[in-house]
Amino acid sequence: MPTATLTPETSTQNGVLPLDDARAVARFFQALADPTRVRLLKALADGEWCVTDLTDALRMDQPAISHQLKYLRDMGLVRWKKDGRHVYYTLGDSHLRDILLSSLAYLDGD
Repeated sequence: MPTATLTPETSTQNGVLPLDDARAVARFFQALADPTRVRLLKALADGEWCVTDLTDALRMDQPAISHQLKYLRDMGLVRWKKDGRHVYYTLGDSHLRDILLSSLAYLDGD
């Protein structure tokens, strides 16, 4: 989600986050506000998946999976590559994986 770069020196003024930075953070968490997207991201945190395998694993139809993957792709949270008729997805970077797994561990009480 590299739409905003936040640094301690430039992102706060008197301890208050600038509005544009706050919007970027809120948009990031909005991507995690949908259970299907969270399930997709968790699967991708474990490795590369093709759309067909994601459809089977999540027991959802292909258009619904593709719609959510497009949303995540537009946000810059996932990367994709095409190999013949198959499209393979991975997480955009390791930070998202860390945030997701930390959130799951927090909710699990670890």
